[in-house]
Amino acid sequence: MSARITRLEGVVYRLPLHGTLAWGRGSSLSVAEHVLVRVHLDDGSVGQAEAPPRPSIYGETPASVLGLLAYLQPTVVGLEISDVTALDAARNSAVNNHTARGALDMALHDARAQAAGGTLFGALLGPQTRVRASFILGIASPSEMLAEARRVVAAGVRVLKVKVGRDHAHDLHLIRELRAEYGQEVQLYADSNETLAPDTAPAALEAMRDAGLSYVEEPLPVRLLSERAALRARGILPIIGDDSCFTPADLERELSFGTIDILNIKTARNGFTDSLSMLSRARQAGLGVMIGSQASTGLGTLHAALMASQAGVSEPSELSFVLKLQDDLLIGPIEFQGGWLDVAALSGLSVDEAKLRRYRVN
Repeated sequence: MSARITRLEGVVYRLPLHGTLAWGRGSSLSVAEHVLVRVHLDDGSVGQAEAPPRPSIYGETPASVLGLLAYLQPTVVGLEISDVTALDAARNSAVNNHTARGALDMALHDARAQAAGGTLFGALLGPQTRVRASFILGIASPSEMLAEARRVVAAGVRVLKVKVGRDHAHDLHLIRELRAEYGQEVQLYADSNETLAPDTAPAALEAMRDAGLSYVEEPLPVRLLSERAALRARGILPIIGDDSCFTPADLERELSFGTIDILNIKTARNGFTDSLSMLSRARQAGLGVMIGSQASTGLGTLHAALMASQAGVSEPSELSFVLKLQDDLLIGPIEFQGGWLDVAALSGLSVDEAKLRRYRVN
């Protein structure tokens, strides 16, 4: 008999950012208020993961994450941690609640590895032990965006995901400034967050391509399925699927309509189970793959980095949001060298309980 689950726990914490992350037509984030999800076992093991609720994306809040854990607790308490089938059924007995269920899945993986006498890194580290990291550059004035770009490039990042979509002239000016400053040293791509219109998107993508971008994420609203398929068929820039691919079922729809070239998998909303499934399906379909961030703090970054180490992850992954944080919960920093993150070197990092007490929201 394996160890059994005794309790689910959620701890809300709040970490300050350097400035604000703005995206889309009007969304912004000025503080990371996330939930540390813990799975306690009767052998003393405690699996942990980070849930970053995003009300404007998934409709979740810290309170709803805690509510889902309370809802699922009677179902999972007493189950053996090795009973993956029963635990997956319990976790999927609720729908939506993406980051809550994703974090629970990752915490279950962590607890399972510990109960077996190992570690999560030992169980999940893939063959790509060093991966390329990208940074999410939020919408601001050109001077602010250039200053932040300089800061993160100096910290070792060599790929910038530039948020665009509110002002096309502003976007092109900023992209050209970045290209002029860094030449080919820094790879650039855009995230439109569904802000373009079908009639203007082709010209906008052509201008972005000519300004030196590698690809564009979600240029059109997800609901415009046929228009997105038509835009991708024009082959102006490779298109990344993110908002259109929350779940494995979403991915199947996108593959049926031929809307994307690259899949952005987010462990924060999929956990490890669905992320691995989506990675396998994307590889089978010939898509490029990157691992995305839901503005994750350190613990979420460790888990995303483990996914980025898997075979088949072909594009830079969003693993450097920690550079946007004024502080973190981990016992040590996550560092970047020449555009790369050494995933294997992160295995010794864990949550600092003193920092958790400091940043806990009661």
